[in-house]
Amino acid sequence: MPYAIIKTGGKQFRVEPGKTYRIPSLVGDAGSDVVFKEVLLGSDGDNVRTGVPLLKGAKVTGEIVKHGRGEKIIVFKHKRRKNYARKRGHRQGFTEIRINDISLG
Repeated sequence: MPYAIIKTGGKQFRVEPGKTYRIPSLVGDAGSDVVFKEVLLGSDGDNVRTGVPLLKGAKVTGEIVKHGRGEKIIVFKHKRRKNYARKRGHRQGFTEIRINDISLG
């Protein structure tokens, strides 16, 4: 089973063709193609190639499925005996992508 480790949005993801992943928000409309050129490691099923730090000529292509926002998290700050309490909510944006092809160059 081919797979690759890509870097996007300051994070690293292990991706395989045909699967969908939620990554930090990307620019683009749903249905448009996206290419990831920062490939750190790649495997074609038999051989594993690692980059130093990136694989030369390797790329991962995918398609944007949708954009959305994740679950709400509550940020609560409190200082005892000081009459200080702050409650905030946050929802992080994401882009859902489907990986089409992995090319190791």
